[in-house]
Amino acid sequence: MKKLVGFITSSLPNDSFTVDLALSMKEAGVDTIELGIPFSDPVADGVVIEKASLKALQNGFKLENLFNISKQIAPKVDTLWMGYMNPFYHYGVENFLQKAQEYDIQGAIIPDLPYEESKSYKDIFQKYDQHLIDFVAPTDNLQRIQTITKNSSKFIYLVAYAGITGSNTQEDLSEVIQNIRNSTNTPIYIGFGVDEKTAKAKAQGVDGVIVGSTFVKVLIDDTLNNNEKINKIIEKVKIIKEQINS
Repeated sequence: MKKLVGFITSSLPNDSFTVDLALSMKEAGVDTIELGIPFSDPVADGVVIEKASLKALQNGFKLENLFNISKQIAPKVDTLWMGYMNPFYHYGVENFLQKAQEYDIQGAIIPDLPYEESKSYKDIFQKYDQHLIDFVAPTDNLQRIQTITKNSSKFIYLVAYAGITGSNTQEDLSEVIQNIRNSTNTPIYIGFGVDEKTAKAKAQGVDGVIVGSTFVKVLIDDTLNNNEKINKIIEKVKIIKEQINS
């Protein structure tokens, strides 16, 4: 069965809501929660996730909120932290990883950490039994893919197109998928632009999908109350999980 990774913005609007949402998403079919760390300059994300990050920061988000949420959800659902390098750097990468191990976090997705720089962090991630997720882009050739995936773990994050999250751009990924398959046995999950309408097509040839903007759109919809937000996201989870496995 193909896997579903669901991204949500931490502590929007508060910690207890994020905990309730994450556990509800697991019950609805999400296999891994990607717990977003709000940041003021989310360069890989589109306007939806950027808006959510700014709202969370305006609400007073601190890393202690992330840790509070994590210790409640990570023992119950496979959880990754998704954040930009700045917070990791300023808090201290090893400090972050110690917290991750303590709270049963499985690893991190850091989209602005280039592969060449990420290599220097692989050992410390392994020291704390954490995965540092590797990215492959549609423009990467076979040699580049072999280099990136040599020490990959958990899954490869295949970027569906060159750009930012939340777009609906389509690219033929069959060649890059085959090149990854020829280079590693690590599962391939595709992200960027996956929603209820695109999930079935995007999931072709890969082992899972990563969904963010379509969930976060609900989080920032001020016409909905908290229960309505959870119910609407759960509905989307069920549809997407069915689509990718049909």
